[in-house]
Amino acid sequence: MAGPQTAAPPSARKMASRQAGLRQANLAILIVLSVQFALGIGVNLYVTLPAAGHPGHASWFGNGALLALHAALGMFLLLASIFVLVRAIMARNVTLIVTSAAGLVAIFAAAFFGSGFTDKLTDGYSLGMAMATAVALVCYAIGLFAATARAAPGAHR
Repeated sequence: MAGPQTAAPPSARKMASRQAGLRQANLAILIVLSVQFALGIGVNLYVTLPAAGHPGHASWFGNGALLALHAALGMFLLLASIFVLVRAIMARNVTLIVTSAAGLVAIFAAAFFGSGFTDKLTDGYSLGMAMATAVALVCYAIGLFAATARAAPGAHR
């Protein structure tokens, strides 16, 4: 004889759904950041940018498909990181708000360093891009862990 089962209230289901969406968004941004990091390594190794001061040297989309893909994916990451932050705010998850905001800042920093690298071609900007990307990866990995840890007790994952 089975006892009566109570359904979770709509607000609890909504929060669980938001948490699931945040887990997926954090995983997706981690994957895209990893691809972006690999593309950045490829650009650094295989794309020759014109020297500073030459016409078109700072053009992201005029110096080969690899650099264009790297720049376009970077722009996508900026939008995706804003999307993840908005979702974290909607879910009212403080840990995810902090990690998403820090990840957004790190991605903006990587974009800043990337822009500087195409303009000045110095190793410091390249290192800045790599370090900012690493920080963003850590932020979203912590966010993925936090979103998973906050799943409803007893819920199947």
